Amino acid sequence: MLRFSFSAGLSLALLGMLAFLPAVAPTPALAQGKNMAHAHMGHVTKSWKDTPGAVGLLTAAEEEAAIAAQHAGFAASKLDDLGWMKMHTRHVRHAIDPSTESGGPGKGYGLIKAAKGVVAHIGFAAGSPGASANVKLHAVHVATAAQDAVDWGEQILALSDKVLAANTAAEAAGPVQEIRTLTRQIVEGAGGKSWKKGEGGLAQARQHMGFMAKGEGM
Repeated sequence: MLRFSFSAGLSLALLGMLAFLPAVAPTPALAQGKNMAHAHMGHVTKSWKDTPGAVGLLTAAEEEAAIAAQHAGFAASKLDDLGWMKMHTRHVRHAIDPSTESGGPGKGYGLIKAAKGVVAHIGFAAGSPGASANVKLHAVHVATAAQDAVDWGEQILALSDKVLAANTAAEAAGPVQEIRTLTRQIVEGAGGKSWKKGEGGLAQARQHMGFMAKGEGM
């Protein structure tokens, strides 16, 4: 697990990697002279151009995650009904990555895409000229927690394949319950209030964006 207390070098290495992530490119039209770290923070929490309703990338991730968690709960509520489990598993997939399902209750953006955008833009913030120590510190925390959401989302897609391939309710029940657990972890985190690798989720990413904004006087 990542530990900031021993990781001055590790944090710098992570921030270096984040700055080169290709998930979402920075907007070139931003006026010169703006605080670019703050601009990219705004893309995470306030608004980004291609999200539904132009909400921030973290908000988009939270909205999709809530839908996925709701339908994962629906699927797990009838573990003896294969058709029911498959239907709601497809709904979960649509919220996680709409490219995997042609229709569903998700927003059409996808948890994975939104969370990758969070990782990318908080990396852009930390790598911006003049970014403060506060931004660089909490960027590691936000990126780590958001990356967990991406990783768990990808695990959900793999598990959902098993559900959709199942021939009996008994075959599907185990993966369905794992999916429910993973969607909850995406929303709430898996390790209490920790942002650390394998523990943080979107709630921890939101919390540390708040710490970052407070430290910037925003």
